Amino acid sequence: MKQREGRPGQKKTSGSSGESRRNDRTGRPPKPVARPAAAGEMVRQAAPPAAVERPLMTRSGERPAERVPVILESIGAGDFHLIDSGNGEKLEQYGPYRIIRPEAQALWRPSLPAHVWEKVDAAFTGDTDEEGTGRWRFPKEALGETWPLNLLGVDFLGRFTSFRHVGVFPEQIVHWSWMKDQVEKAGRPLKVLNLFGYTGVASLVAAAAGAEVTHVDASKKAIGWARENQALGRMEKLPIRWICEDAMKFILREERRGSQYDIILTDPPKFGRGPNGEVWHLFEHLPLMLDVCREILSPKAVGLVLTAYSIRASFYSIHELMRETMRGAGGVVESGELVIREAGTDGKTEGRALSTSLFSRWVPK
Repeated sequence: MKQREGRPGQKKTSGSSGESRRNDRTGRPPKPVARPAAAGEMVRQAAPPAAVERPLMTRSGERPAERVPVILESIGAGDFHLIDSGNGEKLEQYGPYRIIRPEAQALWRPSLPAHVWEKVDAAFTGDTDEEGTGRWRFPKEALGETWPLNLLGVDFLGRFTSFRHVGVFPEQIVHWSWMKDQVEKAGRPLKVLNLFGYTGVASLVAAAAGAEVTHVDASKKAIGWARENQALGRMEKLPIRWICEDAMKFILREERRGSQYDIILTDPPKFGRGPNGEVWHLFEHLPLMLDVCREILSPKAVGLVLTAYSIRASFYSIHELMRETMRGAGGVVESGELVIREAGTDGKTEGRALSTSLFSRWVPK
């Protein structure tokens, strides 16, 4: 499945990613490119490949215990923090650069004065929809496409993309920190599956902590960026499999093979297309995806993590789906929202919380 170029990008799907990662976290499919028909030629619309599916498993037993609502909050980390937000925008610090990007949920007025917002290195202009394309404006001087960043001890490249994204989704650091802790204290090499892995920061964090990682994304571009990030941090010898494939096809094959993983991260887009035109719709295909993920969890699994962006739904919708999927497995399902708190220009002055996404996480206890 492709993943973000949109979360460059954002996520696309059954796997999708890179070219639009969230159509990237988005909603509408990309417009088809038409070619003129020759005289007398009958024009036919090619149908997308049929979805690869199997029936959902019939689960029995008690549903896992629940913890709701859970708000996982970050106030920045490493080279990132949210400076301020308001009027439909957010002001962020990514390493040496101060950046403005659209943010529909910032309904309030900015806390900081206008002159702080004016002293930026880059601002995204254009379509404010999540999947919308646009361009970057550089008020001070033209900047290169990439620049070095670091989160949780992992080096990677920030990127100015046409989909307003910058090569990383920093709100995910709460999941990455949890995963890093689980891997380090496991006392054994954990196998981690990162679906819709985008530019590979989560995969590198897991591998650096001692995990054996399988990274899946349908975007060749995103896989290429992930390999660049691996090389930047001189982490080529870490045990990471980079797989460019539709996510659903991959996990169904892993299920048939009897493959198992201790931690599964899945970060699907609302809509996406796989490398061969496979179509993904979150509300249609998520139940099966989670169902297959449960089947490839190991007997000593540590967790199954789902994040959902840009959907009109309550976290309870994915919470109850996760509890039904994990019926009979014991443990607990905790669900809620990921938020980033404003930290001011110094990175330490706490302000308002900006909601970024919904999540649901099953853990064995």
